[in-house]
Amino acid sequence: MSNQINQAVSKVFNKLADALETGHIEPRIKIGLTIDGSELGLDVMRQAAETIKQNNLFDVVLIGSDVEWASDFEHVSTTDCQKDAYEMMEELLHDGKIDGCVTLHYNFPIGVATVGRVITPAFGREMIIATTTGTASTQRNEAMLLNAINGVAVAKTLGHKDPTVGILNVDGAKTVERALVSLKENGYELNFGESARADGGIVLRGNDLLTGTCDVVVCDSLTGNVLMKLFSAYNSGGQYEVAGFGYGPGVGLNYRDNICIISRASGAPVIANALTYAYELAKGKIADVSKEEYDKALSAQLNTIRESLQVKTETSEKVVAPEKEIVTAEIGGIDVMELEEAVQALWKGNIYAESGMGCTGPVLLVNEKNEAVAGELLKTEKYL
Repeated sequence: MSNQINQAVSKVFNKLADALETGHIEPRIKIGLTIDGSELGLDVMRQAAETIKQNNLFDVVLIGSDVEWASDFEHVSTTDCQKDAYEMMEELLHDGKIDGCVTLHYNFPIGVATVGRVITPAFGREMIIATTTGTASTQRNEAMLLNAINGVAVAKTLGHKDPTVGILNVDGAKTVERALVSLKENGYELNFGESARADGGIVLRGNDLLTGTCDVVVCDSLTGNVLMKLFSAYNSGGQYEVAGFGYGPGVGLNYRDNICIISRASGAPVIANALTYAYELAKGKIADVSKEEYDKALSAQLNTIRESLQVKTETSEKVVAPEKEIVTAEIGGIDVMELEEAVQALWKGNIYAESGMGCTGPVLLVNEKNEAVAGELLKTEKYL
């Protein structure tokens, strides 16, 4: 232990010496936190922010409505509408005023999915679940292939130089295994883990989840979302997430924003851990690591393998968007997994539409003059 302390002190002194010699001191990392929208109220946000402040590793920037305790932190005031908070969060990220952010229910673009992080109950091991929200691809097996790359990128950002990867035993697992093996044979570095069950293999069982057999578990986002809830709230009845790091950052090809997701049921410990997660990702430069992993995968014929996983139908047709219009009317109530399909359905009906984020979650946006007819068309197509 004394040797570890000496090493830590030595690192601090080396950094100070470098700073004095070069005159360059690294700016302190800032992580945003949108504080409105939790089902548990604002107090869990306060508790989490105060925990981070006491630990003093990085600074928290609050984004949201005015509350008395916000004066203890850097605070960017917005209304209590999540849409306003998201727009401010994006502005702060793109201006470099924050290095990452923790928020609720963010509408990532298709191609981006979140990578969760949990503590497994059997041995207290950390485990990456790739992925937990968002849609890496509308094709399930293709999405799981990309999820593997996303999970590896996050694991490496967190300091795992050669993370072990396993595939959860869900529909398509063996197909995804073959795709990942092909990617590896083409030159992409992958360190496959192995199930602890007697028959072993890359495909993981429920036991492997509990023990944390692999560093990265690959699955589809819907399954990953359920797993996150179970790992975080199994001992609280599901109403309050008490363990883990939240649903993680959105990762995908050419995506660079460090935005980490929590749920409306995330408690103060999970929110504090999510903030720390975002800090570690900012420090490890997740966007750069992700780009490097995707560049390697593309060199290993990723696109060719992706194409082989896509379901092709003779009736499929490319829908071209109508002429762009100003879209201010919001249509809610569409399943987030069907949102992009709903956009295509309206385009096919010659109604310009976009997916977006409203105050209550993902919405479909149309011009006000088209709101009524768009709603009827969506009902006819069974999206509403």
